[in-house]
Amino acid sequence: MTRPADLDRHCGPAAVAAVFAHRPQDVMRLFHTAERRREAGPHCAALARLRRPYREVVAADLARIAGTQHHGGIVAMTLPRALPAIDARDLPEALRTSRVTPVLDGIGNPHNLGAIARSAAFFGCRALVLSNDPRQAGLSDAAFRTAEGGLEALEVWRAMDLPILLRALPPGITSVAAVARGGAVPSAVPRGAPVLLVLGNEEEGLAAPTIAACALRVTLPPAGPVESLNVSVAAAVLIHALST
Repeated sequence: MTRPADLDRHCGPAAVAAVFAHRPQDVMRLFHTAERRREAGPHCAALARLRRPYREVVAADLARIAGTQHHGGIVAMTLPRALPAIDARDLPEALRTSRVTPVLDGIGNPHNLGAIARSAAFFGCRALVLSNDPRQAGLSDAAFRTAEGGLEALEVWRAMDLPILLRALPPGITSVAAVARGGAVPSAVPRGAPVLLVLGNEEEGLAAPTIAACALRVTLPPAGPVESLNVSVAAAVLIHALST
C-alpha cells in the first residue's frame, strides 16, 4: 500500500484540517487510524461528495503510506502546490499589506522551512517567498508535516532572481537582511512599512549580493555564551520583533 509519487502527504490532524480548509479540491485521498475516526469524519464526508477515496487503516500501514512513523494517525494526499514566480512590478497584495514577509534564501532543511512557515502563520504573516537558490528546500512532505498547517495559511511565491527582486521593490516596502553580526537591533528597523525579512542558508548565511540588495541589516545580539540560533528560531524571534 503506497501513495502515487506525484502526490504530497500532509500528516497529522492540524495539517490535514488546514489543507481541507484552504484547498479541499486538491485532496485526492485520505487515510486514518481508528483512533482518528472522529477527526477524519468531516474530511471523509467531503471526499465522499467529491467521489474520492478514503480509508481507515492500521498504524503500520499508515506509516508506510506516510513514509514516517510521525504521521499523527491521519494523512491526506494532495496535488502538488504550485509555486508562482514573483514580480516586483506586480507585487502580490499579501506582500504589500503584511507587516512582515519571510524570504528564504538557500535554507536547505525542509524542517526549518516548515518551522518558519508555522511561526510566520502564528504571527500573522500572509506570505512566504522562496529563492531560486538550488540549495533552497521546497514544499515537501517534511515541510508540510513540520509546518502543522502553517503553509496552508500562507501564499508561497518563488523569487527567480532574489537580488533583482529586492532592488526593484516599490517605495514603502523595506528589505531587511538577517545577518550574524554587524546589523542593527530589530527595534531600530522603522515601523509602519511592510518588511521583507531575508533569511539565509543554515551554514553560510546570506550571499553578499543578496545582503547588498537589502535596504537594511538586522542582527540578534547574543546575551549568553551561545553565539547563534537555529535559523527557524531566529526567524520566529525576528518576525515577532518586527511585527510589534
